[in-house]
Amino acid sequence: MLLRLPTTLSEAQRYLAEGAVPVGGATLVWALWQRDGFPEQAMSLRALPQANLIEREALGAAVLLHQVDDRVPEVLRRAASTVGTGAVRRTATVGGNIVGSTLRCLLPAALVLDARATVLDGDGAYETDLAEVVAKRHLLLGLRWRDPVVSGYHKADGEAGGEPPLVVTTAVHAGGDGRHRLLVAVRDGYEVISETTPCHPDPERVLQGLDRTALGSLPAQARDAVRREVNGILDALAGH
Repeated sequence: MLLRLPTTLSEAQRYLAEGAVPVGGATLVWALWQRDGFPEQAMSLRALPQANLIEREALGAAVLLHQVDDRVPEVLRRAASTVGTGAVRRTATVGGNIVGSTLRCLLPAALVLDARATVLDGDGAYETDLAEVVAKRHLLLGLRWRDPVVSGYHKADGEAGGEPPLVVTTAVHAGGDGRHRLLVAVRDGYEVISETTPCHPDPERVLQGLDRTALGSLPAQARDAVRREVNGILDALAGH
């Protein structure tokens, strides 16, 4: 297998056209390749500057999970810090987790940041939403978002070999009109649901607004976790 390491977008685009298979840390594909055979070419973005950004409002797809630190919002940092084991986090990449993994542990955090994705295909790089990235399994270059006012993250305890643990992420964003809006994303099993509602001084009104969305149909345990996390993020907003 020939491993391609592009340093420019034009190189990456050319390698894609030649049939190179995108690979991050290979944590999700190595066993499959050993069983089914290795591709002739693979491509890693670890030498591509655009895919290695770590900024307050940007994160590259080739960044290793253990490198995600307090330069990014709390919700994204905490999501990355809970993926797998330390050995996995030192190998797995942001792009591999969002696009290649069925668990998509970083997706709820990215959704409440209202992140936009930059992807690469045969026609070049362009920006799109996360729903398209997940559905079409694009080659992800990175994420960009606007810094939230506050954000929060909760991951329930899970059992080894059991169902994916419940994840609830929250973030409050300031609007151009001075009003705030709350984004909530929940991973329940393998499904991820995200919704938004205007903030209000009365937490109960905020929760009632969320209950009228798809979040209101979650199981009782998940709804209770959402309620706790929303109350917590609104408290944090009040003290900000």
